[in-house]
Amino acid sequence: MRKLKNSELGRLNIDDFKKTDKIPLIVVLDNIRSLNNIGSVFRTSDAFLIEKIYLCGITAQPPHKEIHKTALGATESVAWEYVEDTLTLVQKLKEDNILVASIEQAENSTMLQDFTIQPNQKYAIVMGNEVKGVQQEVVSASNYCIEIPQFGTKHSLNISVSCGVVLWDLFKKIRF
Repeated sequence: MRKLKNSELGRLNIDDFKKTDKIPLIVVLDNIRSLNNIGSVFRTSDAFLIEKIYLCGITAQPPHKEIHKTALGATESVAWEYVEDTLTLVQKLKEDNILVASIEQAENSTMLQDFTIQPNQKYAIVMGNEVKGVQQEVVSASNYCIEIPQFGTKHSLNISVSCGVVLWDLFKKIRF
């Protein structure tokens, strides 16, 4: 086996990426404090053709050199918007017939592997603050709560890792 060079990967340029059909999935970042986590979510969202990212509350906005460090240019390819209040956004998304799923450990949550995608349905996932998680009022307003199963001694994953796990799982369920 030989590692491929970047020139052999057949990646889209930014203009072609923007014209490409996206999967019907939106990421909502609820008060994310780490600029590196924000950048990582942009990069992962680019990889899986996510429709849009909403940055809410204290979540920083591009351009910012610390976001750029991990996003590696994905802030230019992935559509994004700042909305101050996450709950207001969630209510608006639901009014627009988008199903909202908070990614959180909660009573009656659905384990990620058991979550089923409805055909021709748009979804939004809400990723919460590194310490406090998704705000309770946002969890309560969501259509679903999805939990990533964990089997070790720790009970949480870094938000950028969680986002990557969830986006890949949902991408597979939507695309394949």
